[in-house]
Amino acid sequence: MVVVRWILGRLILLLNFVFSPRTVRRSAEQQTAVDRETARLSLYQYLACPFCVKVRRSMKRHALNIETRDAKRHDQFREELVQGGGKLKVPCLRIEEGGGGVRWMYESSDIISYLEQSFAPAKR
Repeated sequence: MVVVRWILGRLILLLNFVFSPRTVRRSAEQQTAVDRETARLSLYQYLACPFCVKVRRSMKRHALNIETRDAKRHDQFREELVQGGGKLKVPCLRIEEGGGGVRWMYESSDIISYLEQSFAPAKR
């Protein structure tokens, strides 16, 4: 089973590389403003998790520079996720809110909706 999961994980990563989404273009000023906003976000994830890949594709599509933290390979990030979010489940978006509060968002669809509502450029 471990070998099958490893092969499927590598296949997912290969397909993600081959069919990488286009990135939205912003002016330098707009991108700097978005980067300031995304500095308060961190994505806890596993490299080959299909749901994590889905979220990372959305991040690339919207040109979001969000720190990714591999909770599978780094004990520190795994502990942060369990301590802060309450469970070892990925993907999980850590959102630092005003006033020092932190919100933990699970579920890839919820994370993508949040990112699109917060950072998608206005349609013309």
